[in-house]
Amino acid sequence: MHFQWYPGHMTKAKRMMQENMKLIDLVIELVDARAPLASRNPDIDELSRNKARLILLNKADLAEERRNEEWKDYFENQGFFCVKVNSKKGGGLKSIQNVIQEACKEKILRDRKRGILNRPVRAMVVGIPNVGKSTFINSLAGKAAAKTGNKPGVTKGKQWIRLNKQVELLDTPGILWPKFEDQSVGLKLAFIGSIKDEILNVEELGAEFIRFICRDYPGALADKYEIEEAEDPYICLSRVAESRHCLVKGNEWDTEKAAGILMDDFRSGRMGRLTLEYPEQV
Repeated sequence: MHFQWYPGHMTKAKRMMQENMKLIDLVIELVDARAPLASRNPDIDELSRNKARLILLNKADLAEERRNEEWKDYFENQGFFCVKVNSKKGGGLKSIQNVIQEACKEKILRDRKRGILNRPVRAMVVGIPNVGKSTFINSLAGKAAAKTGNKPGVTKGKQWIRLNKQVELLDTPGILWPKFEDQSVGLKLAFIGSIKDEILNVEELGAEFIRFICRDYPGALADKYEIEEAEDPYICLSRVAESRHCLVKGNEWDTEKAAGILMDDFRSGRMGRLTLEYPEQV
Protein backbone atom coordinates (compact mmCIF):
# COMPACT_ATOMS: atom_id res chain seq x y z
CA MET A 1 0.00 0.00 0.00
CA HIS A 2 1.28 3.48 -0.79
CA PHE A 3 0.25 6.48 1.25
CA GLN A 4 0.48 9.94 -0.25
CA TRP A 5 -2.02 12.34 1.20
CA TYR A 6 -1.44 16.01 1.76
CA PRO A 7 -4.49 18.18 1.06
CA GLY A 8 -3.93 21.92 0.58
CA HIS A 9 -5.42 22.79 3.97
CA MET A 10 -2.48 21.00 5.64
CA THR A 11 0.02 23.47 4.15
CA LYS A 12 -2.15 26.28 5.51
CA ALA A 13 -2.36 24.59 8.94
CA LYS A 14 1.42 24.23 9.12
CA ARG A 15 1.92 27.91 8.21
CA MET A 16 -0.62 28.92 10.87
CA MET A 17 1.20 26.81 13.47
CA GLN A 18 4.47 28.50 12.53
CA GLU A 19 2.96 31.99 12.98
CA ASN A 20 1.37 31.12 16.34
CA MET A 21 4.56 29.60 17.76
CA LYS A 22 5.83 33.03 18.86
CA LEU A 23 2.71 33.55 21.00
CA ILE A 24 3.15 30.46 23.14
CA ASP A 25 5.28 29.11 25.99
CA LEU A 26 4.60 25.38 25.75
CA VAL A 27 3.84 22.85 23.02
CA ILE A 28 1.56 20.01 24.13
CA GLU A 29 1.85 17.25 21.56
CA LEU A 30 -0.66 14.41 21.55
CA VAL A 31 0.46 11.09 20.16
CA ASP A 32 -1.44 7.83 19.92
CA ALA A 33 -0.09 5.49 22.62
CA ARG A 34 -0.49 2.52 20.24
CA ALA A 35 1.96 4.07 17.76
CA PRO A 36 3.78 6.92 19.55
CA LEU A 37 6.52 7.47 16.98
CA ALA A 38 4.46 6.91 13.84
CA SER A 39 1.88 9.39 15.16
CA ARG A 40 4.44 12.18 15.72
CA ASN A 41 4.74 14.74 12.95
CA PRO A 42 8.49 15.30 12.43
CA ASP A 43 7.77 18.94 11.48
CA ILE A 44 6.67 19.68 15.06
CA ASP A 45 10.18 19.23 16.49
CA GLU A 46 11.49 21.71 13.95
CA LEU A 47 8.69 24.23 14.58
CA SER A 48 8.88 23.95 18.38
CA ARG A 49 12.57 24.59 18.92
CA ASN A 50 13.28 26.54 22.14
CA LYS A 51 9.81 25.86 23.54
CA ALA A 52 8.95 23.76 26.58
CA ARG A 53 7.55 20.40 25.43
CA LEU A 54 4.97 18.02 26.84
CA ILE A 55 4.06 14.76 25.10
CA LEU A 56 0.75 13.11 25.97
CA LEU A 57 0.43 9.39 25.27
CA ASN A 58 -3.27 9.58 24.45
CA LYS A 59 -5.58 6.55 24.23
CA ALA A 60 -3.21 4.89 26.70
CA ASP A 61 -6.09 2.62 27.76
CA LEU A 62 -6.00 1.03 24.27
CA ALA A 63 -2.27 0.21 24.38
CA GLU A 64 -0.40 -2.34 26.49
CA GLU A 65 0.42 -0.82 29.88
CA ARG A 66 4.00 -2.11 30.02
CA ARG A 67 4.61 -0.59 26.58
CA ASN A 68 3.10 2.72 27.76
CA GLU A 69 5.65 2.78 30.59
CA GLU A 70 8.49 2.00 28.15
CA TRP A 71 7.41 4.85 25.84
CA LYS A 72 7.07 7.27 28.77
CA ASP A 73 10.66 6.47 29.79
CA TYR A 74 11.79 6.79 26.18
CA PHE A 75 10.35 10.32 25.77
CA GLU A 76 11.53 11.51 29.19
CA ASN A 77 15.05 10.33 28.29
CA GLN A 78 14.76 12.53 25.17
CA GLY A 79 14.13 15.56 27.40
CA PHE A 80 10.32 15.80 27.06
CA PHE A 81 7.78 15.88 29.85
CA CYS A 82 5.42 12.94 29.26
CA VAL A 83 2.03 11.91 30.69
CA LYS A 84 -0.17 8.89 29.87
CA VAL A 85 -3.76 10.00 29.29
CA ASN A 86 -7.12 8.72 28.18
CA SER A 87 -8.93 11.88 27.12
CA LYS A 88 -12.29 10.20 26.54
CA LYS A 89 -12.58 8.90 30.09
CA GLY A 90 -10.46 11.59 31.73
CA GLY A 91 -7.65 9.24 32.82
CA GLY A 92 -4.39 11.02 33.70
CA LEU A 93 -5.81 14.52 33.21
CA LYS A 94 -5.61 15.54 36.90
CA SER A 95 -1.81 15.62 36.78
CA ILE A 96 -1.64 17.77 33.61
CA GLN A 97 -1.96 21.17 35.32
CA ASN A 98 0.98 20.45 37.62
CA VAL A 99 3.10 19.13 34.76
CA ILE A 100 2.34 22.28 32.71
CA GLN A 101 3.55 24.45 35.63
CA GLU A 102 6.65 22.27 36.02
CA ALA A 103 7.44 22.38 32.28
CA CYS A 104 7.16 26.20 32.28
CA LYS A 105 8.89 26.77 35.62
CA GLU A 106 11.74 28.80 34.07
CA LYS A 107 9.34 31.04 32.14
CA ILE A 108 7.23 31.65 35.28
CA LEU A 109 10.38 32.57 37.29
CA ARG A 110 11.55 34.91 34.49
CA ASP A 111 8.15 36.63 34.52
CA ARG A 112 8.31 37.07 38.30
CA LYS A 113 11.76 38.65 38.11
CA ARG A 114 10.38 41.16 35.62
CA GLY A 115 7.47 41.87 37.93
CA ILE A 116 4.95 40.09 35.68
CA LEU A 117 2.68 38.13 37.97
CA ASN A 118 -0.07 35.67 37.11
CA ARG A 119 0.35 35.79 33.35
CA PRO A 120 -1.19 32.51 32.19
CA VAL A 121 0.95 29.90 30.48
CA ARG A 122 -0.05 29.79 26.82
CA ALA A 123 0.11 26.28 25.41
CA MET A 124 -0.44 25.11 21.84
CA VAL A 125 -2.05 21.69 21.44
CA VAL A 126 -0.72 19.90 18.38
CA GLY A 127 -0.90 16.48 16.79
CA ILE A 128 -1.84 14.60 13.66
CA PRO A 129 -5.49 14.17 12.60
CA ASN A 130 -7.73 12.01 14.78
CA VAL A 131 -5.26 11.70 17.64
CA GLY A 132 -7.79 13.17 20.08
CA LYS A 133 -6.75 16.83 20.51
CA SER A 134 -10.25 18.27 20.73
CA THR A 135 -11.45 15.50 23.08
CA PHE A 136 -8.44 16.20 25.31
CA ILE A 137 -9.19 19.96 25.40
CA ASN A 138 -12.86 19.36 26.15
CA SER A 139 -12.06 16.92 28.96
CA LEU A 140 -9.49 19.28 30.46
CA ALA A 141 -11.73 22.34 30.13
CA GLY A 142 -14.75 20.42 31.38
CA LYS A 143 -16.97 21.77 28.61
CA ALA A 144 -17.37 21.35 24.87
CA ALA A 145 -14.84 24.04 24.03
CA ALA A 146 -13.51 22.45 20.84
CA LYS A 147 -15.39 20.50 18.19
CA THR A 148 -14.78 16.76 18.33
CA GLY A 149 -15.33 14.02 15.83
CA ASN A 150 -13.96 10.59 15.08
CA LYS A 151 -12.95 11.58 11.55
CA PRO A 152 -9.67 13.27 10.73
CA GLY A 153 -9.93 16.95 9.95
CA VAL A 154 -12.69 18.23 12.25
CA THR A 155 -10.70 21.20 13.66
CA LYS A 156 -10.53 23.81 10.90
CA GLY A 157 -9.28 27.08 12.43
CA LYS A 158 -7.48 28.19 15.56
CA GLN A 159 -9.29 28.79 18.82
CA TRP A 160 -8.04 29.87 22.26
CA ILE A 161 -9.55 28.13 25.28
CA ARG A 162 -8.99 29.56 28.76
CA LEU A 163 -8.67 26.67 31.22
CA ASN A 164 -8.20 28.77 34.34
CA LYS A 165 -6.12 31.74 35.53
CA GLN A 166 -2.91 29.76 34.99
CA VAL A 167 -3.37 28.19 31.55
CA GLU A 168 -4.71 29.09 28.10
CA LEU A 169 -4.77 26.51 25.32
CA LEU A 170 -4.62 27.04 21.59
CA ASP A 171 -6.22 24.25 19.57
CA THR A 172 -4.82 23.67 16.06
CA PRO A 173 -5.93 21.56 13.10
CA GLY A 174 -4.15 18.22 12.80
CA ILE A 175 -1.39 18.08 10.23
CA LEU A 176 0.16 15.13 8.48
CA TRP A 177 3.44 15.53 6.63
CA PRO A 178 3.76 15.62 2.81
CA LYS A 179 5.41 12.26 2.30
CA PHE A 180 5.93 9.12 4.35
CA GLU A 181 9.57 8.16 3.81
CA ASP A 182 8.84 4.88 5.53
CA GLN A 183 5.64 3.25 4.27
CA SER A 184 5.27 1.30 7.53
CA VAL A 185 4.57 4.68 9.22
CA GLY A 186 1.71 5.29 6.78
CA LEU A 187 0.42 1.80 7.50
CA LYS A 188 0.32 2.34 11.27
CA LEU A 189 -1.44 5.69 10.77
CA ALA A 190 -4.00 3.95 8.58
CA PHE A 191 -4.51 1.30 11.28
CA ILE A 192 -5.25 3.90 13.98
CA GLY A 193 -7.55 5.92 11.66
CA SER A 194 -5.43 9.05 11.09
CA ILE A 195 -5.67 8.70 7.30
CA LYS A 196 -9.16 8.92 5.86
CA ASP A 197 -10.55 5.44 5.18
CA GLU A 198 -12.17 6.71 1.99
CA ILE A 199 -8.78 6.94 0.27
CA LEU A 200 -7.66 3.47 1.36
CA ASN A 201 -8.36 -0.04 0.14
CA VAL A 202 -9.95 -1.33 3.35
CA GLU A 203 -9.59 -4.99 2.37
CA GLU A 204 -5.85 -4.54 1.79
CA LEU A 205 -5.58 -2.64 5.06
CA GLY A 206 -7.38 -5.46 6.89
CA ALA A 207 -4.99 -8.02 5.38
CA GLU A 208 -1.95 -5.94 6.45
CA PHE A 209 -3.38 -5.64 9.96
CA ILE A 210 -3.88 -9.42 10.12
CA ARG A 211 -0.22 -9.88 9.12
CA PHE A 212 0.83 -7.63 11.98
CA ILE A 213 -1.44 -9.13 14.60
CA CYS A 214 -0.61 -12.75 13.77
CA ARG A 215 3.08 -11.89 14.09
CA ASP A 216 2.99 -9.77 17.28
CA TYR A 217 -0.15 -11.04 19.03
CA PRO A 218 -0.64 -14.66 17.93
CA GLY A 219 -3.98 -15.99 19.12
CA ALA A 220 -5.67 -12.56 19.38
CA LEU A 221 -7.74 -13.10 16.20
CA ALA A 222 -8.60 -16.66 17.19
CA ASP A 223 -9.85 -15.44 20.59
CA LYS A 224 -11.84 -12.51 19.24
CA TYR A 225 -13.52 -14.11 16.23
CA GLU A 226 -13.40 -17.79 17.24
CA ILE A 227 -11.53 -18.68 14.08
CA GLU A 228 -8.42 -20.63 13.22
CA GLU A 229 -5.57 -18.28 12.26
CA ALA A 230 -3.97 -18.92 8.87
CA GLU A 231 -0.69 -17.82 7.27
CA ASP A 232 -2.55 -16.23 4.36
CA PRO A 233 -4.18 -13.03 5.70
CA TYR A 234 -6.93 -13.16 3.06
CA ILE A 235 -7.97 -16.62 4.26
CA CYS A 236 -8.11 -15.16 7.79
CA LEU A 237 -10.23 -12.29 6.47
CA SER A 238 -12.68 -14.78 4.91
CA ARG A 239 -12.88 -16.55 8.26
CA VAL A 240 -13.62 -13.25 10.03
CA ALA A 241 -16.36 -12.62 7.41
CA GLU A 242 -17.80 -16.07 8.11
CA SER A 243 -17.62 -15.55 11.87
CA ARG A 244 -19.50 -12.24 11.54
CA HIS A 245 -21.93 -13.49 8.87
CA CYS A 246 -20.77 -10.96 6.27
CA LEU A 247 -22.24 -12.07 2.95
CA VAL A 248 -22.46 -10.43 -0.46
CA LYS A 249 -24.86 -11.37 -3.25
CA GLY A 250 -24.24 -14.87 -4.47
CA ASN A 251 -23.55 -16.09 -0.92
CA GLU A 252 -19.86 -15.19 -0.99
CA TRP A 253 -18.04 -13.91 2.05
CA ASP A 254 -17.88 -10.10 2.13
CA THR A 255 -14.20 -9.65 3.04
CA GLU A 256 -14.39 -5.86 2.57
CA LYS A 257 -17.09 -5.58 5.24
CA ALA A 258 -15.14 -7.98 7.47
CA ALA A 259 -12.03 -5.79 7.11
CA GLY A 260 -14.08 -2.77 8.20
CA ILE A 261 -15.32 -4.65 11.29
CA LEU A 262 -11.76 -5.77 12.07
CA MET A 263 -10.37 -2.21 11.91
CA ASP A 264 -13.29 -0.86 14.00
CA ASP A 265 -12.72 -3.54 16.63
CA PHE A 266 -9.03 -2.63 16.85
CA ARG A 267 -9.55 1.15 16.93
CA SER A 268 -12.19 0.97 19.64
CA GLY A 269 -10.19 -1.40 21.85
CA ARG A 270 -12.61 -4.31 21.45
CA MET A 271 -9.66 -6.55 20.53
CA GLY A 272 -7.91 -5.77 23.81
CA ARG A 273 -4.90 -3.55 24.49
CA LEU A 274 -2.51 -3.68 21.52
CA THR A 275 0.61 -1.67 20.73
CA LEU A 276 1.87 -1.33 17.15
CA GLU A 277 5.49 -0.31 17.83
CA TYR A 278 8.02 -0.57 20.65
CA PRO A 279 10.94 1.59 21.82
CA GLU A 280 13.46 -1.21 21.20
CA GLN A 281 12.64 -0.99 17.47
CA VAL A 282 13.88 2.62 17.33
